[in-house]
Amino acid sequence: MKCEIISVGTELLLGQIANTDAKFLSEKLTSLGIDVYFQTNVGDNKNRLLECLKIASNRSDIIILTGGLGPTMDDLTKETVAEFFELKLIEDADTKLKIEAYFKKSMRKMTQNNYKQALFPEGSKILSNDNGTAPGCIFEKNGKKVVILPGPPSELIPMFNNYVYPFLKSLSNDIIVSRVIKIFGIGESQVETMVSDILLSKNPTVAPLIRNGFVTLRITAKSDDVQKAKKMIDDIETSLRKIFGEYIFGVDDDTMESIVLNLLKDKGFTLSTAESCTGGLLSEKITSVPGASEVFKFGAITYSNESKENILEVSSEIIRRHGAVSEETAREMAMNVKNISKTDYGLSITGIAGPSGGTIEKPVGLVYIGLAYKDEVYVKKLISNGNRDKVRLNSAMHALDMLRRHLTGLKIDY
Repeated sequence: MKCEIISVGTELLLGQIANTDAKFLSEKLTSLGIDVYFQTNVGDNKNRLLECLKIASNRSDIIILTGGLGPTMDDLTKETVAEFFELKLIEDADTKLKIEAYFKKSMRKMTQNNYKQALFPEGSKILSNDNGTAPGCIFEKNGKKVVILPGPPSELIPMFNNYVYPFLKSLSNDIIVSRVIKIFGIGESQVETMVSDILLSKNPTVAPLIRNGFVTLRITAKSDDVQKAKKMIDDIETSLRKIFGEYIFGVDDDTMESIVLNLLKDKGFTLSTAESCTGGLLSEKITSVPGASEVFKFGAITYSNESKENILEVSSEIIRRHGAVSEETAREMAMNVKNISKTDYGLSITGIAGPSGGTIEKPVGLVYIGLAYKDEVYVKKLISNGNRDKVRLNSAMHALDMLRRHLTGLKIDY
């Protein structure tokens, strides 16, 4: 089945709000095996919405509209949809009572135009809205299944999950199973090249995506039996692991930081960090994992040379001779934070996040990452492209990956 999402609202076209509804709906529809081939944003304009409906009805089996269900004059979705499909608008008595009760409970004055929200195209199944005054609806006409939902995500998401998802699921006997493989240390274009043959697979499908400094490969299988679907995914994952091996750090909800924290817990090791250019991003990622306090004992943000000397006891001579951004300083930071905090591992980051501060010898994006364990210190030189946020994120991810590799006995790339 092919589905089209039409998002109604001039505020979307003006860029005043992001269309998170379409993202949510596309993910849910994909999990049901429903193909979303088109997404359209249209303003609060009857004629343009009629044009969108004409196009959608010619190329899609399911049409989902969001927004434009409010009480004001520019909320035209239901009226326009009813006109296009040649249906009358019928007032629903139960919805009318619920709207009155909603305003009474919230002790707000209700104006007459709110009754507009109790009108629905004839033959609709009404979708109750427990989080607002605008119910949604579902109807079928001319072989098309039409779903109308409110725009606010706090209303749309529970309504879709409670009513629309079960309805759409009942339309097919297919079972859809997905798994996300997470890869770090290889760029998206290289990943795609390495699995070009696998990407041609129709069932399961494999789709690459870059997110937050790493690459994901989503495997999606369709079958009439859940175990068959899982077996299809297992076979693809086995092939991917043969190709990418140590670069795969997690699956589905795994994060780099959760993987590292679990490895530390399993081995009974503790960790401390010393950060300069990342300004606490590394420790923030670590402490975002529940139970981090079991292994994460100390985090220092030593942005200035003085703080590196006073807190981490980095030699002023090293900073004078080599600079704050250097292999030598990263080495001292990692070893000293480990010794000061009496942890098993010390992890340090020092660099130039930009946009200014770079030189020919030390350009923006140059970062040194130190990893201290026992009497050894490993230092990685990294040059990241992109803006300040990307440099900081990439540095934190590489630091965590260095620790992951050491904990699992993998080679650390310098």
